[in-house]
Amino acid sequence: MADGRPAPDQEALSKIDTTVPHSARIWNYWMGGKDNYEVDRIAGDAYRETAPNIETMARASRQYLIRSVTFVAGELGIRQFLDIGTGLPTYDNTHQVAQRMAPESRIVYADNDPLVLRHAQALLTSTPDGVTEYVDADLHEPEKILEAAGRILDFDQPVALMLMGILGHIQDYEEAKSIVHRLQAALCPGSYFVHYDSTDTDEELKRAQQGYDDTGAIPYVLRSPEQLAAYYEGLELLEPGIVSCPLWHPEPGTTPEPTDVYGGVARKP
Repeated sequence: MADGRPAPDQEALSKIDTTVPHSARIWNYWMGGKDNYEVDRIAGDAYRETAPNIETMARASRQYLIRSVTFVAGELGIRQFLDIGTGLPTYDNTHQVAQRMAPESRIVYADNDPLVLRHAQALLTSTPDGVTEYVDADLHEPEKILEAAGRILDFDQPVALMLMGILGHIQDYEEAKSIVHRLQAALCPGSYFVHYDSTDTDEELKRAQQGYDDTGAIPYVLRSPEQLAAYYEGLELLEPGIVSCPLWHPEPGTTPEPTDVYGGVARKP
């Protein structure tokens, strides 16, 4: 920059810690992406060795995002999306799916990872009729996310709030529930909550997650489907409820196998 300050991508790069693995980069590795480091690949391989199903889970969660956003934008007619904890861009990101259904859709991504910030320019693409924006913000401070998103989204109109695989990073369960309900409180009636998280329903996955947490990386808490259900309190769950993600509105003619990532879509009355 002309005034001598670092450009945003340079500043983001300076904050990237490559000495410990990072969940967004490991997820990117499992999904076949290139935005990861050796420390992430080592941790990802170790996790996969203990829980071989993890790549299936990663891909199932992405397919669930595609189906749920397609449904919310197409069947339900929602045109505003707040996707918090979006992670690194891969394929069929929220804005691409939503704007494929409705080019005028407005999408705000929120994340506080420096590598995601570096790649924000890749996210900041939109159809001419719509908007795609990125907010550098921390899920622990939901009011700040809402304030920034409110410059792009009209919270007097329905919004789809998306928390996809992120709430496990809030270690305290009561805090996680508080954050979800504070975000939901800002939504007008007719808005939707779209969510998934990995569950504690498999012993191999629990061992693999503990091994990952022991590396010094930011931990991820596996919770029961019953605990996840508390995030939906006060909302109207759409069929089939909170289920293993492959079982949520599967593609016609397919016979999906359940896996240890659960989610659902609910309407704010």
